[in-house]
Amino acid sequence: MENALLGGLSPQVFLRRHWQKRPLLVRGALPGFSGMITKSALCELAARDDVESRMVERKRGKYHVAHGPLARSRMPRASIGNWTLLVNGVNHHNTQAEQLLRRFAFIPQARLDDVMVSYAARGGGVGPHFDSYDVFLIQGPGRRRWRLARRRPFALVANAPLKLIAGFHAEEEVVLEPGDLLYLPPGWGHDGIALDPCFTYSVGFRAPRGGELAAAFLDHLHERGLPDAVYRDPGLAPAIRPAQVGPELAAFADAQLARIRWSRGDVADFLGRFLSTPKSNVVFEPAKRKLPRGIRNTTARLDPKTQLLYRGARFFINGEILVPRPAQRKVLASLADQRYAAGRVLARAGLERLILQWYQAGFLKLDAIP
Repeated sequence: MENALLGGLSPQVFLRRHWQKRPLLVRGALPGFSGMITKSALCELAARDDVESRMVERKRGKYHVAHGPLARSRMPRASIGNWTLLVNGVNHHNTQAEQLLRRFAFIPQARLDDVMVSYAARGGGVGPHFDSYDVFLIQGPGRRRWRLARRRPFALVANAPLKLIAGFHAEEEVVLEPGDLLYLPPGWGHDGIALDPCFTYSVGFRAPRGGELAAAFLDHLHERGLPDAVYRDPGLAPAIRPAQVGPELAAFADAQLARIRWSRGDVADFLGRFLSTPKSNVVFEPAKRKLPRGIRNTTARLDPKTQLLYRGARFFINGEILVPRPAQRKVLASLADQRYAAGRVLARAGLERLILQWYQAGFLKLDAIP
């Protein structure tokens, strides 16, 4: 099936031809697109302590970065130029941005990250850089010129507050106008400069690194209970070489670490928890309305901040593990995939109590059916 967002390509063709291979430019991917958030509303989000934001300014050829929360009084005037406000996770707070993110549901949700919105004054940008993840850049009001360079081992500017490419040399340029889309694979160098005051919507993807997974997995094992013992040396002799690490202590460390064991099931549980755990700044708001008497006449919709994933018989919601009964798995999988489900279907599967718990925790909303 063709996808207008992808320039008439089907998701299968796009993934085969472009995904992590080469860029794709789509003119008019969102015809008549006039944006999803005002500058004022974006500044309000940037001032919140539960929202990740940055201000990037270029002064005398050097970049300066300030991290949020950013008070409205710190926002430069648009007429000054050469500055950009970037706000992550806008889809958590803006329904249209959440709907935009879900238009990319042909990519597994475990890989989807968020929608970042940038507002740039004329001349604003974050400098030439490359990302380790895939990104779709969708132009809102205003125009932005992108300079692109193929993936290669780029040298970085020393002592810069951003990971900027040193001596960046563009191989091609494109100017994005409202509604245009540019897909860039990981590693492609790019430098976006606002030709007018403009908005850019960036749909980004998660790409965990091996070291990141390893460190988090050790934390997971620690929670489960790593082998624990205290080193003792009652037969200690006077040290001849005090700075030398003795063979007894080295043997103790080797023996204790060798006792660490895990199974494929441990890895599967860890991965589900890791991929569904919200970022540290994400806060769920408990339901303000009283618990409904039942869910049969409602539609359950996952909160934009909620990540519900599954693998086999196990389900993972916001870092928690759930093992439902076999008859409940298909219904929960549908809720995870579609991000909504009819209350009567969930109730018939015996999930009413669980859904009400999630509602109370703020993990989902219950919309009454008229």
